[in-house]
Amino acid sequence: MNPIKIIKRVQWRHLWSLLGLSIRHVFFLWPTYRATQKCMELSTEHFGNKHYQNGPANAFRHALWNVLIAHYCLKVARNLEKVLTWTKAITDWHEQAFFGKELPMQMDYHNNEVGRYLLEQHPRKTVAYFVTILLQMTESAHYINKESSLESFKNQLVYITKDA
Repeated sequence: MNPIKIIKRVQWRHLWSLLGLSIRHVFFLWPTYRATQKCMELSTEHFGNKHYQNGPANAFRHALWNVLIAHYCLKVARNLEKVLTWTKAITDWHEQAFFGKELPMQMDYHNNEVGRYLLEQHPRKTVAYFVTILLQMTESAHYINKESSLESFKNQLVYITKDA
């Protein structure tokens, strides 16, 4: 991850909102960065570069990312509600700052929520536990399109690219 390249892709208004988020949650920044690195490492280990597409591997990555951010931040705050609020805020910020297509964003929001739900249900489990559960969930992830109702797939992973 090259921070300079990433910053160049973001509009000024999103940088200002990130600054505001960061100032309010300064102690979550390092754990979030570490969680992001670990997420990318594990996603690549299990799926190669397929997790960059909008298939099941991407669903895995988004859910795992949210699990890991919350898991790492819990070591700092020990307040589950506060950690889950931060995790949602920073991952929602990411979707808004980097992406604009409606269906991929909705897919990512949904899978992010699945990850937060898993961590909320099992806050004391290990990273290995979550990876195992999410790999199993990835095998049964659901294909969706713009006519799909995401409410039908609550707490299940979804994807939009069949051949990814």
